[in-house]
Amino acid sequence: LHGYSDDYTAWQRWTSIERYVEGMNLAVVMPSVHLSFYTDMVHGPNYWQFISEEVPAVVRDMFPLSDKRSDNFVAGLSMGGYGAFKLALTYPDRFAAAASLSGALDIREEVKVNDDPDNAAWLAGMRSIFGNLRKVPGSAHDLFTLAEKAAKSAEKPRLYQCCGTQDSLLADNIRFRDHIKALPFDLTYEEGPGDHDWAYWDQMIQRVLAWLPD
Repeated sequence: LHGYSDDYTAWQRWTSIERYVEGMNLAVVMPSVHLSFYTDMVHGPNYWQFISEEVPAVVRDMFPLSDKRSDNFVAGLSMGGYGAFKLALTYPDRFAAAASLSGALDIREEVKVNDDPDNAAWLAGMRSIFGNLRKVPGSAHDLFTLAEKAAKSAEKPRLYQCCGTQDSLLADNIRFRDHIKALPFDLTYEEGPGDHDWAYWDQMIQRVLAWLPD
């Protein structure tokens, strides 16, 4: 899943994902959801329905892909890291594993209302997605809340999370890591040199592919 400023072409243009998966018997599906945070937008398309229902149905209709939980994984970077964990924690019965690379995992911080004029345009965009921003914490958009609910599921996805130490989202990732560690999840967490850029993601997606269940 792509990040906030990208589209479905980003992973192929900026990483060697096609070369990395050669011989893995793995289909890589890369949809585009624009600036939606993988959500049914209040003022915009229903991108959550698209990503959670329509895309899986279409690709399984077009290609001989398994619908077994054990054969399905989701991964993404930045906004896509949020989307990947949102999918896996909302539907733990559908995904065996999920990976977030430099994910925007604390949506509570992304929608925090303040009086900073430099933040006005960002908050306007968030309102077009979520509507009333004060209702986002604790909702179905909040990964911390979703994790608590998924922790009660009989089947829980394995989680992989990484973030560079020069990344502005590091604090968000540390908060989410600590939250997950208090819950019964199998979490692999990696933190090391790196910024919010494709050099880091090209390196780390190789680690994700090596980590995926057989």
